Amino acid sequence: MQTENMVRFQLFLKNDSSVLVFTLSGLNETMKNRYVLLSVTALFYPLMIFCNITVIITILLHKKLHEPMYLFICNLCVNGLFGTSGFYPKFMYDLLAHDHVISYVGCMIQIFVIYSSILCDFSTLTVMAYDRYVAICRPLEYHSKMTNQKIVKCILFCWLTPFFCMSFLIVLISRLTLCGFSIEKLYCEIWAVAKLSCFSTTVNNVFGYIVILTYFGHALLIFCSYIYLIRKCRKSIEGRHKFIQTCVPHLLALITVTTAFLFDVLYSRYGSRNVPQSLRNFMALEFLLIPPILNPLIYGLNLTTVRHQIIRLLFKKQVGISK
Repeated sequence: MQTENMVRFQLFLKNDSSVLVFTLSGLNETMKNRYVLLSVTALFYPLMIFCNITVIITILLHKKLHEPMYLFICNLCVNGLFGTSGFYPKFMYDLLAHDHVISYVGCMIQIFVIYSSILCDFSTLTVMAYDRYVAICRPLEYHSKMTNQKIVKCILFCWLTPFFCMSFLIVLISRLTLCGFSIEKLYCEIWAVAKLSCFSTTVNNVFGYIVILTYFGHALLIFCSYIYLIRKCRKSIEGRHKFIQTCVPHLLALITVTTAFLFDVLYSRYGSRNVPQSLRNFMALEFLLIPPILNPLIYGLNLTTVRHQIIRLLFKKQVGISK
């Protein structure tokens, strides 16, 4: 099978060893179950879109939710839609196709969308932690600190910093001359492409590790800030209630995205090929499966104000909830 693929796609390789198209081999061992996977994905992806859009529309339509915490939640849901759009449509197409290929440009775009979305998750959770710190520890200064201008700056930070990091990484990887075209994953992954290089990738590795350590530093900073908040909240019943109501969902979201990203980083660099393909696929997909559906459910169901407004939005004719 590999020999046939090699012959088939030699036509896509130029004489100077620059690759025009990649093959994605992550589905090779699971194609016998492709219709089951397609059915599950066809149910899950629209559900994920519906949950995120419901939270986004609910927050945007109700003025009482135009507060920093809810706007950051809205940003988290928008990012969930952005990141998954880089994977699920192509994945469903591959489940129906015989050859799982992606163009070089398409591969770079997929890398940019998926991984900038992950980094944006970390940035958003960081500014949400800052918002909770000010709300709980400095409540009298909250409105003077969390102004509209500050919110705009925070949201720009959430998007522009990941975009800059990933753009630089894409530039670094595009300068590499590749001697292979097979990616052993369900989607394009930056380290998998770098490993196909004919020459040294030291510069790519160094900057890649800087980005990884920076964003895991975000997670560490959030954990430390929440430890501090826990100590502060123990002193009052109101503080404990506010922490449980607003900070626990953030912690759950942070643990989920950090664990998923850690799996992807560690396995893509140090994972063994002896691991079953199905397990490798799950580990590679965890951050595209769990956070995008868990985030809107956590914030839509756990936060009372958001939950009430969602019920009003979906069942306003059947359920009467006072404003």
